[in-house]
Amino acid sequence: MLKARAIEGDIIAEAATPGVQDESETGATPRSALWLQLSRLALMLVLLAIWQLASGYVGEFWISKPTAIAERLVEWIGSGYLLPHLSITLQETALGFVLGATSGIAVGFLLGTSPFLGKLTDPFVTAIYSLPKVALAPLFVLWFGIGIEMKVVLAATIVFFLVFYNTYAGVRDVERELLDVLKVMGARRWHLLVKVVLPGSLHWIYVGLKLSVPYALIGAVVGELIASSRGLGYLLQYSAGQFDTTGLMATLFILMVLAMLMNEVLNRTEAVLLRWKSVGN
Repeated sequence: MLKARAIEGDIIAEAATPGVQDESETGATPRSALWLQLSRLALMLVLLAIWQLASGYVGEFWISKPTAIAERLVEWIGSGYLLPHLSITLQETALGFVLGATSGIAVGFLLGTSPFLGKLTDPFVTAIYSLPKVALAPLFVLWFGIGIEMKVVLAATIVFFLVFYNTYAGVRDVERELLDVLKVMGARRWHLLVKVVLPGSLHWIYVGLKLSVPYALIGAVVGELIASSRGLGYLLQYSAGQFDTTGLMATLFILMVLAMLMNEVLNRTEAVLLRWKSVGN
């Protein structure tokens, strides 16, 4: 059951966020990569132009317009209004992501290398995983208050399960024949974990990490929407209360950029750690 869910997440993640091997498999050259980037830029400019024109017919109150959003962002940055909100959300997201990812990897390795523990805890983990994580936010408010701790715990809880399931599946996917051969050759358990299991499951782990990036942001922002006076979630709530569509769009744009930057960092580290895999192919 655990592996099936992780495989499903793997398919979704790879479809949404191509992995390290995509460029090598398609035989991309520097020239074709440049052409692809230029084509993406042209598509973005066309969409922005359509949006700008549509705002004149639909009304700025409903969809705002790109130029107004850019002006609002420049105003927020220039006045220093954005930085405190951005920094607190980044802090909550980063702490939640790190805590959730490290604990998810650790528990995934523990249960993945111990079939008995995996079978023993499967129904309990599944029961907790089935709960909508956002529904836990009011409970976390009671436990941790309305400070940064609640947002961090909520983000970490969401990240934990995404990383755990993929780590568990990756560990279980390592070839048992290879492990048996190395055991016969005298390899110790620690060597098996470090030299075989960890490298063999890294791709699965990165799938979980990439999946969890936007959800870490979601956990932090939802926590801020529930109870906060700072953060991008607060900006969303405040803009909505003022019927400020431009402010809403500007905040959503910032969240989108943050998620893309975090995902790019993961892509770069994956390219370094899994370069042996692309070379081998």
